[in-house]
Amino acid sequence: QVQLVESGGGSVQAGGSLRLSCAASEYPYGRCMGWFRQAPGKEREGVASIQGNTGTPRYADSVKGRFTISQDSAKKTIYLQMNALDPEDTAMYYCALSRDYCFMATVSRDGYGYWGQGTQVTVSS
Repeated sequence: QVQLVESGGGSVQAGGSLRLSCAASEYPYGRCMGWFRQAPGKEREGVASIQGNTGTPRYADSVKGRFTISQDSAKKTIYLQMNALDPEDTAMYYCALSRDYCFMATVSRDGYGYWGQGTQVTVSS
């Protein structure tokens, strides 16, 4: 089965930066990958996603201009560059792979069938 392994989480002060990585054992043609996060007591929400073939990204409004998603298809890896971090960004961050062909990347959980175990991001004010 597909395995996704996140790394790069940690603790930073507000305004700082982190770069998350997610290595996939498989990244089939036509799939999308994305980053999601979940804070205690809240639902898991989409942060950023990318269509594997076109490289077209999509972001949640809350992170536009601050976060950048990218990929290295040859390495089957996606990244999330997080700048200008705010305490509201504190959460467990998960990467995900769509279950089937993905025409356009979205920040909705619908369609994502494979998930990593997550990496914790903590931002202090």
